[in-house]
Amino acid sequence: MYFTNTVGTLLAATLVASKPIYQRGVDFAYGSTPVRGVNIGGWLVLEPWITPSIFQAVDQSLGIVDEYTLTQQLGTDAALSILKPHWDSWCTADDFQKIANAGFNTVRIPIGYWAYELSDNEPYTQGAAPYMDAAIDWARGAGLKVWIDLHGAPLSQNGFDNSGHKTSSPAFGQGDSVAKTLSVLNTITEKYAQKEYQDVVVGIELLNEPANWKVNFDVLEQFYRDGYGQVRAVSDSVVVIHDAFLAPSNWNNILSSNDNSAYGVVVDHHEYQVFSDALVAMSASEHIDYVCSNAGTYTGSDKWVVVGEFTAAMTDCAYALNGYGVGSRYDGTYPGSSHVGSCEGKSDITTWSDDFKADMKNYLSAQLASYETKANGWIFWNFKTEGAHEWDAAKLVEFGIFPDLRAGTPAAICS
Repeated sequence: MYFTNTVGTLLAATLVASKPIYQRGVDFAYGSTPVRGVNIGGWLVLEPWITPSIFQAVDQSLGIVDEYTLTQQLGTDAALSILKPHWDSWCTADDFQKIANAGFNTVRIPIGYWAYELSDNEPYTQGAAPYMDAAIDWARGAGLKVWIDLHGAPLSQNGFDNSGHKTSSPAFGQGDSVAKTLSVLNTITEKYAQKEYQDVVVGIELLNEPANWKVNFDVLEQFYRDGYGQVRAVSDSVVVIHDAFLAPSNWNNILSSNDNSAYGVVVDHHEYQVFSDALVAMSASEHIDYVCSNAGTYTGSDKWVVVGEFTAAMTDCAYALNGYGVGSRYDGTYPGSSHVGSCEGKSDITTWSDDFKADMKNYLSAQLASYETKANGWIFWNFKTEGAHEWDAAKLVEFGIFPDLRAGTPAAICS
């Protein structure tokens, strides 16, 4: 299952080599310096599996499963009394310094549209926007670069709880949702694409994970073009577009050099091996093989590609990972799944055997090496969690499982 397609490998290498090193105003050399980052998830956009204590502390009969229902059920004042202490404490300047000390060079910071613009009928609580300013200051002080990531759009772009609103009917693209998102992006761009931020802000991501099975491709393409135009009206700052769960090469010739001389665009691709029955049933060696064989899904792009989310997890055992109150495929508690094994101890690093730690380190090493050689770097999800340690960079670094980034790119595992 190793990636051994010689012709495909040579073609991909040629495409990568042909892309010019990008360093205009932004202080980051895309093309010669790999992105080595962590996501600051669960901070300015809540995710139940990252901080389950927030959701466990409220009345369970209210059905609160995301940031939308938090305000919808509790009201703005009560929601703010929960959110503000969380914003003040979950991520700090000390966290950023630890991230830098571990050898990472970038942080990707998710934020929801409602932090900047909110209609009267939308049950969200504002107040997160000033924390982005604080984070940029912390990053500058720690020597880190920042991707600003618009993680949630009006009507939801995917229906996931990480969009702010978990729903079976995401409707981004309908009504004024696109126009409103562009208005929010304009607010972000008018501030953070200015020259005075280019020493730190090296990517503005127009929208996280729009679902290609829900959002019309033509609508999304035009949205990306309009968002790119907004950034270019201000500066040459780098624009990041998510691949919408398609191969990055699907976006070839769109916002590329042969498309009205577009430049400075990065494609964000996400790699997870936990969200299907077949994936969670694989052995550690099969997960590593899959890293190698799956490289073809993110090579062949005519733009820079960064794997902007991935994990050390090989199961979906993290509590509430599939949604608050939803079980896991691995232990058969997810609807329609079959039992593979017990989730007991899978998320507690203090219980892991030496063999399990070695497997996870090899899995991580394979991913880092692949994402730096087949793409232009990576951003691990997440910087920390309350108890999902296979997703927790801080714990993985502390216990020596995350490869030492100060030693350079891990040795290639894929042949």
